[in-house]
Amino acid sequence: MPRGKRLKIKSWAKKEGSAYGFLTMYALAFIIFIVLPVLAAFFLSFTSFDTLQFPTFNGIKNYIILLTQDEVFMQYILPNTIKFAVIVGPGGYLLSFGLAWVLAQLPKLSRTIFALILYSPSMTSGVAMSVVWMITFSGDQNGYLNNFLMNANLIAEPIQWLQSPQYLMTIMMIVTLWSSMGVGFLAMLAGILDINPEIYEAGYLDGVKNRLQEIIYITIPSMKPQMLFGAVMAIVGTFQAGAIGVMLSGSNPTPQYAGSLIVNHIEDYGFLRYEMGYAAAASVVLLLLVYVFSKIAIRLFTEKD
Repeated sequence: MPRGKRLKIKSWAKKEGSAYGFLTMYALAFIIFIVLPVLAAFFLSFTSFDTLQFPTFNGIKNYIILLTQDEVFMQYILPNTIKFAVIVGPGGYLLSFGLAWVLAQLPKLSRTIFALILYSPSMTSGVAMSVVWMITFSGDQNGYLNNFLMNANLIAEPIQWLQSPQYLMTIMMIVTLWSSMGVGFLAMLAGILDINPEIYEAGYLDGVKNRLQEIIYITIPSMKPQMLFGAVMAIVGTFQAGAIGVMLSGSNPTPQYAGSLIVNHIEDYGFLRYEMGYAAAASVVLLLLVYVFSKIAIRLFTEKD
């Protein structure tokens, strides 16, 4: 190798080698734990695989059964997932932004305390979180909600909140929204606080008249990267939800599939029935749903210029 080329390589390694060295570990972890499992799921979705025998190729049979013959999936699982995602995703997202904006108006100490309080439920394990809500919605007269309603003479006997298909999905949405103030919420709070105050002053000189116009014309356009990050995190978190319904109801599938989502369907077929090929097909459908909703979010919050 010519001496000049060796010097160029040595100079490049000295300047940028450490950066690529740090990125290498992340890239390896990303490939091992994200890329390879996704590719494996995609491959297994075209096979019949019971985890014991070697997978046998069956084409698109799993997808045909899933979309045309699986009545549980088409009648309960898919509608439940879309309903849950449409309500909880935007609801949690708007709630995160609204609370982040309110906290941004507070003094630093108060803002830090309230941010910690709001963020803490997202750090709580699913088991601990479900225990709190199971006590609240317990089906006997000692449950907090039943006890309150009976003492107020609003009901004559306890309601089985967590075993009733009529109420389970609503309770799941409430619990998920309560714990939705995660990293997306912190990113939005940081984005609002990072906006230069002089921009607001210039906005009022140009005709901004109230706080609502300030949010629409200044705050949101000035923090689109954080808004995009929060949207993607909300979408991924919403479609990954599923354990909460099983924990609250104590069964998988949930009573009459009222709280069952695609994640629960995947667990049911993959880890209870050991039909891994079919479960992989359902996971690919879930991945496509996440991709579609993420693309919508990217189009909404990506800078056009």
